[in-house]
Amino acid sequence: MGEIIRRDVNNEWAHSGIVEAGDFVFVSYCVGNIGQSIENQINGAFDHLESRLKSIGLPLDSVVKMDCMFRDVWNIPVMEKVIKERFKGKYPARKTIQTEFAHTGGENGLLFQLDAIAYKG
Repeated sequence: MGEIIRRDVNNEWAHSGIVEAGDFVFVSYCVGNIGQSIENQINGAFDHLESRLKSIGLPLDSVVKMDCMFRDVWNIPVMEKVIKERFKGKYPARKTIQTEFAHTGGENGLLFQLDAIAYKG
């Protein structure tokens, strides 16, 4: 088995933001622009994802799977608009769920978060 590399480690939250394992990269807890509109938060989460991928030399289109979490799942069309703009037809597989985030701000705070798997082979 090859080496597993953990980056962006948060000991307080007990998680790694980036884990490289073989040809795959697992990126967790991508958020941004918390407290702003849903579209701004979705773009902020994708900015966060893209920044993490760039830190290990990967482009956004290396993403093969995303788990997208909403406070209100009826905002999916906003996310689809952003995905079309950013992935330009090279869409990853996707799962979307609704959840109550355990995050400060309640319904006025975190509205969107994504996790992703990228391929680096």
